Amino acid sequence: MIRKSLLQLIFAGSFMKRWNDKLRPVELWEVDKQAHKMVTAWMLFQLNQSGIEHEDARLGRDIIEGGIFEYLYRLVITDIKPPIFYQIKANPSHYQQLTEWVLDQLEPRVQPLGQDFWERLCQYFSQSSSETVDRQILQAAHLFASQWEFNLIKGLNPWDEELEEIERNFSARLDEYRHLHGLSELVSRQQSSLGRFIQQCGQLRFQKRWSQTPRIPETSVLGHMFIVACYAYFLSLAVGASGRLCQNNFFAGLFHDLPELLTRDIISPVKRSVKKIGDLIKKYEDQEVRRRVFRLLQDGGYPGVAERLGYFLGTEVGSEFVETINQNGQVLEVDEGQLFGEYNSDRFDPKAGKLLKVCDSLAAFIEAYTAMRNGITTDQLQQAVWRIRSDYQHTSIAGVLHVGSLLADFD
Repeated sequence: MIRKSLLQLIFAGSFMKRWNDKLRPVELWEVDKQAHKMVTAWMLFQLNQSGIEHEDARLGRDIIEGGIFEYLYRLVITDIKPPIFYQIKANPSHYQQLTEWVLDQLEPRVQPLGQDFWERLCQYFSQSSSETVDRQILQAAHLFASQWEFNLIKGLNPWDEELEEIERNFSARLDEYRHLHGLSELVSRQQSSLGRFIQQCGQLRFQKRWSQTPRIPETSVLGHMFIVACYAYFLSLAVGASGRLCQNNFFAGLFHDLPELLTRDIISPVKRSVKKIGDLIKKYEDQEVRRRVFRLLQDGGYPGVAERLGYFLGTEVGSEFVETINQNGQVLEVDEGQLFGEYNSDRFDPKAGKLLKVCDSLAAFIEAYTAMRNGITTDQLQQAVWRIRSDYQHTSIAGVLHVGSLLADFD
């Protein structure tokens, strides 16, 4: 079962600074980089599937879990600089000692997700090979997201003797993965539709949530999307979701706020104040997403990627927060009982919108709760915590996971 400590651990990346020995135009946070990495990994996953259903299902799971495992590992080792970590990793005995210590720290928080998940996590770090496709995709995505950050700071640090070597290292290591379909297009950024799309996603790290409310830490839209994705995956495991349902929930969480690139983060009280305003905002979001995202990908020769993204965003049913299946190419809305019953199977390509909404609210709750614990008390934060507790006091998912009980752990 999900515990408070795991939710807070995932959120901890919002405190973890990156490139903190360099002059930076803005603060760069670990959770934002992980979000950008997993958006990139999803794109590479879409373009490097074999077409064999069970193999692609396994690849999707391995990419998601590998990304989560690497993030958890990073949260524990915190500020070890990459060159030092790579030196440790090059020495098998030293790396094993470090990994054993990391797993000791993670075990009490991760074990509640089940023995199978825990064993996959342990096995992931017992294998040093990077030859499998999932690890290649994750490594390429990691390098791409890190290089994207590097390009932000290199012009501000002309005196830094490390920069030239860092830049060469990024280029050389990315070249090792040029065989992955789509990577060359991503690296070219402005010259390709894939690169421009990933650039758009990266810009969401500059867009702050709760922009009118002081908070510690501040969180970006991009980082929030990754946190929701992780929560969605964990809750899916906890309620016995099928493999495809777990994957779809993760990726839907990873992209659920993509329209805010076009509208900014409009707070819930504004959306709810007058029904026509909420409907107008939703209509505008849909129009702009189709024009600036879907058309970009379609015109660039990637209609399948645009279609998949549309499924995650719920464009055919009007919202990302409804339960859907894909039956014979037709997207249908179903109820929660059906989704976790007769349609809880990979062949229906299911997606749990209600669960996604719960995770979105959980992430908002932890943002407000953490800010208050850090001494920032405002009416907006207090109201958010009270409202979310009230809204979910009697809510359960699939009749298995009681959301109110989970929130009650936060005293």
